[in-house]
Formats: sequence, C-alpha cells, structure tokens
Amino acid sequence: MKIFCFKFVAWALVWFAVTTAHAQAPQLIAIRAGRLFDSKSGKVSENQVILVEEEKITAVGPGDRVQIPPGAQVIDLSKDTVLPGLIDGHTHVFGYGLDDIKPGGPPFASLISDTREYRTLLALANAQKDLRAGFTTLRDLMSHGGGYADVDIKKAINRGFFQGPRMQVSTMGLVATGEGILGSPEVSLPRNYQTVDGPWAARQVVREQIHYGADWIKFHATADYEFEPDGALWSEPTFTREEVDAIVDEAHRHKKKVACHAFGGEGLRNCVNAGVDTVEHAIELDDGTADQMKKKGIYLELTAYHYSLSDYAVRDAKTTGGKYSLAALREKSGRLAISRGVKISFGSGVGPFLHGVQAREFAYLVKYGLTPAQAIQTATTTAAEMMGWQDRIGSIEIGKFADLIAVAGDPLSDITELERVKFVMKGGQVVRNDLK
Repeated sequence: MKIFCFKFVAWALVWFAVTTAHAQAPQLIAIRAGRLFDSKSGKVSENQVILVEEEKITAVGPGDRVQIPPGAQVIDLSKDTVLPGLIDGHTHVFGYGLDDIKPGGPPFASLISDTREYRTLLALANAQKDLRAGFTTLRDLMSHGGGYADVDIKKAINRGFFQGPRMQVSTMGLVATGEGILGSPEVSLPRNYQTVDGPWAARQVVREQIHYGADWIKFHATADYEFEPDGALWSEPTFTREEVDAIVDEAHRHKKKVACHAFGGEGLRNCVNAGVDTVEHAIELDDGTADQMKKKGIYLELTAYHYSLSDYAVRDAKTTGGKYSLAALREKSGRLAISRGVKISFGSGVGPFLHGVQAREFAYLVKYGLTPAQAIQTATTTAAEMMGWQDRIGSIEIGKFADLIAVAGDPLSDITELERVKFVMKGGQVVRNDLK
C-alpha cells in the first residue's frame, strides 16, 4: 500500500511538473507578412516574417533569413499588408457618437439620466471598438463627466480583466468658469469638466488630478467660436496667460505633459507661449504661430474629419449663409501646418462621432498634403514619440510590443484601406482576424 501511494505521489509530481512547464512555456507565434510597412523609413518590404514571444517581438526580417521555430503558431498574412498597431492621440471614450446622427435619435448615454457606472461600461465598450478598428493605443483627452473612471478603465485593461487598447488618460480636464455649465442657475447639474479660476487654484487641481492618476493634463484655452463678417474666426479665450502658465508649469514640475484645446486667437497663443506639449485643433493658425510650434517641438493634432460632420456644417451654414465653415478653415490651416513642418500627430477627436471609424481621418491628412506613408507615420512613430512610448510601440522592431494590424490592400496606394482593418494583434494576442 505504501509503495502504491509513493508511486502515485511521484507520478502526480511528475505530471504537475510537466503540465506546469507546458503552461508556463513561452507562446511562440510566427507571422508571415506579404508586405510589411516600416514606419521609421516609410517603406514597404515584401515576404517578411515576424516572431513573437509572449507580448514582445523577438525577430523580424526576410522570410529566407528568419527561421520559424518548430512548434510555433503560424499566422499567414502572406497576401496582406502588415503595419504597426495604430495610435489615436485624441479620443473621448466617454463620448457616445451623436455627431452626424439623424436628429431626434436618442443618445447612447446621458450625463443626467444615466449613472456613471453605466456610462463607464459604455466607455469601455467604445475603447474596445477602437481597438478592433486597429487602434491598439489611445490617448484619451477628458472623461466628460466620467470623473476618474478613465483611470479605472486603463487599470482594468492593464491588469487583464478586460480586453482593450493601451491607454494614457487625462481625467476630468480643466475649464474656466462659464464653460460646461448646464441648466439654469436654480438647478445644480453634473459638470463635464473641472472648473478652476486663478493660477493657484489651477495648480491645486493639476496636483489633484495627477494624484488620482492623470497621465496628461488637458485644458480648454478657448470655448465658443463665431465667424466675423469678413470670415475671420473669433475663438472665445478662457484662461488668462497667468493661468495657462501655471497649469503648464505645475504639470511639467511633476513630469506630466499638457494638452491644450484651442481653436485660435489669444487662447492658442497663450498655449504655445507657455510651452504645452500638444495643441488640439488650432483651426485658425498663422505662419508665426506655426513656426513657433515647430521651434518648440509642439505636436499638433488636427481632428479634421470631426469638423466635416453635420453638427458644425449645419451651424456654420446657418450663421454665415454658407460663406464660411470650420471645415474650410481646418483645411487651410492644416495645409499651412504641414507646409511649415509642424509635427503632426494623429488625433481624430473620436467620441462626438462613432467609435471605431476614426481611420477616416487619414484621408484628410493626405488631402492636406501628407503622403500616405507620412500619414501612417503620424499614427505610429510620431504619435508614439508624442506619448513618450517610442521605446515600446509605434514600429515593428525587436523588443517592442507585438501590436500589429493588417489590411488586405495597399494603404500606400489607397489610404482608405486603413478604414478596413482585417487583423488586429495587441501584445501578442489576436484581437481580430478576418483574413483567415
């Protein structure tokens, strides 16, 4: 009996060791890429092999040089174009896509009638839509009534509880008194943003947001806009120069970066003078401001597709009699920024319009003067640098995360191919494969 028990225990230990070793064995994946886009050079190589072990890329090169290890899982994309996972540097996962939707349609969520818990679940679903569309990394700019729930979404994804993109978040965002106030003064309603007035109050809120998990500080330097009779855009400034300086200085003191929402005018100039890290929109841009942005290395995110949608188009047509529009001004200043060498980082502004369709932004970048390769670089190498993650994402290189996408066609010939992503891998895990 003792001999039997000893043999049984010994067998069980051997079985446990074998199965444990098998469970812990690194997952080896080999991807055959018919065409591989090198985001650093902007060129395409044919018949490449990418080896992935767990989350990281371990080898990449021509198929006749990179040997596929025995037992590796082979993913055949030999008829397709493989690119790095895309990065959207301006998203709003707490935005539910009402722009360009037929009037009268119900919102997907309401800040007033739906709980923050429900809105957070929808925000996670939005992030997952963006991931399946090929955007393996997001910088989310303001939680729009979600409080610090964007930090929780990022945390839950990072800990593996939910599938989702890599994220950097900016929590509630800062506005001056007068912006984002809902309802009459007799009614107290939830706020989309965090209101601050004065340099020291601004510093306090920056510290608070950083303490609770903000990766970026986002603030609105302009609010509403209107067109003057001569077509000039007037953007209502919000914070004073002293307040903007305080926001930027305090964030930088804590080694955090700053994103500035500004259409133009005084608000935009204050942001550039203060040395923000990114400018969002800059719809009214002059040569001098563009040159200053280039000199200081400030990234610009155009969010061009957003301003072609019905909400703005209808308003501009009504108020100007069809003479002027943000869309036309966006194109003019976008072309200017590109021609002056301002660093363009891909930012769609998705949230006001439906998540998962933001690749439509690429066509506007090409229309404004970028080549298809340069447009793709805005959402890979440039956006990775903007986020400070160039050592981990943005290109298909040894040691970087295996964040990859694939399309059936050639995006260098037709940039709209990126609107039809068929394969998505994040960190070595296949999220989507419609190319089987």
